[in-house]
Amino acid sequence: MVRPVKWRKVCSLPENSKFGPLDSPMGARNYVNMTVDEYETIRLIDLEGFTQEECGKQMNIARSTVQGIYNEARKKLAESLVNGKVLLIEGGEYRLCDGLGNGCGPGCNRKRRGRNFKHNED
Repeated sequence: MVRPVKWRKVCSLPENSKFGPLDSPMGARNYVNMTVDEYETIRLIDLEGFTQEECGKQMNIARSTVQGIYNEARKKLAESLVNGKVLLIEGGEYRLCDGLGNGCGPGCNRKRRGRNFKHNED
């Protein structure tokens, strides 16, 4: 039996979802796809200074899951930087928080920015 999907809580989508060399053509082999939940682990751990355990609590997932997501995200960042590939941030198994403090912690980007983001109702 297939295990049900456990949605990862994400507090905001990236303001920019495409990064890379300015002179790079978009080809099938010239980009790396990072999911939104991978982006969120990078944001929380590397930018906000969270531990993997704190990140897990913020995203509503286990620390061991955070570790796997984070390791994969770092590999994708390295591949983009070292090999000059475009980094696209899209997709993944996530739901946006409501920004109202319902289970969100100090790393909630929606509360800090004070903006209204569209809520994923799925």
